[in-house]
Amino acid sequence: MDLNRRQTLVWCATAAGSSLPGFATANTPAGATWPRQSIRFVVPFAPGGTSEIVARTVAQELTKQLGQSVYVDNKGGGAGIPAMQEVSKAAPDGHTLILGHVGSLAVNPYIFPNQPFDVNRDFLPVTLLAKVPNLFVIHPDVPARDFKEFVAYVKKHPGQLNYGSAGNASAGHLAMEYLKLVTGMFITHIPYRGTGPQLTDLLAGRTQASSAGLPALMPHIKSGKLRAIAVGTAQRLSQLPDVPTVAEMGFKDFETSQWYGILVPAGTPKEIVKRLQEESLKALRSNAVTERFASDSAVGGGGPSEEFAAFISQQQKTWKEIVKRAGIRPD
Repeated sequence: MDLNRRQTLVWCATAAGSSLPGFATANTPAGATWPRQSIRFVVPFAPGGTSEIVARTVAQELTKQLGQSVYVDNKGGGAGIPAMQEVSKAAPDGHTLILGHVGSLAVNPYIFPNQPFDVNRDFLPVTLLAKVPNLFVIHPDVPARDFKEFVAYVKKHPGQLNYGSAGNASAGHLAMEYLKLVTGMFITHIPYRGTGPQLTDLLAGRTQASSAGLPALMPHIKSGKLRAIAVGTAQRLSQLPDVPTVAEMGFKDFETSQWYGILVPAGTPKEIVKRLQEESLKALRSNAVTERFASDSAVGGGGPSEEFAAFISQQQKTWKEIVKRAGIRPD
């Protein structure tokens, strides 16, 4: 075969290949060919909690938009550290995401100083997905009808009641420790591997109190299996207009909420990060997501990567001080 013919065949093969889906050339932006396969969306908690509800709601819309499956992979335990470590080592190609939250991003760095990764160095923030109100609930067997009676009862029986959380540094753990700090209560923390497992024991009366997001708790409040005594938001919730805020109960400026966002491994091309942020914003504006979030009093996000990064930085400063004052430690 002469040289000219060989060069012609190579050129034809290259040209044909570049027209195939997913074939990227040196001049093709990474975002234009992404995604080339299914996308794994890691949630660092066991099934049954607000984190999974947020992740699955958004993942379903992303699947429709991207033409590739976006599937949720629950990897609970270890305060989310094993899941974060695994994703930090994943290929930075946009096909592995993780759901970041207040605990893993803003608190763990201060209560687990020897984590095998750096949340600010080894991950890229993509976008904030949602802020979800924290609720404080108790089992009906606790002899307290409201927030003030609960605080008074706990103070009369220090250390005799237990509260469950989705795990060390989970949003519920942080909210309850913050509440303990401002009220002076002494109630023992029992960490679980997710909201689902801890709710099982709370509903059975093996623990007496908890703080979690509205989506996971509302069905049990409606059924009378749990009693809502306060919300952590600045204003009352429309779904529970008779439940006061903690601030109303005399603890000025008390506010705590859960928040969730998407992160990818450091090194992921900026074009993919931008495309994922844009697709996430589109998903958050869909009827399915807006209706679900509205029913849970969740506030959707969707802003650019830089905005989410700034939010994380601000939250780290806030919770660093709370961790120090409250002496929050892993249990």
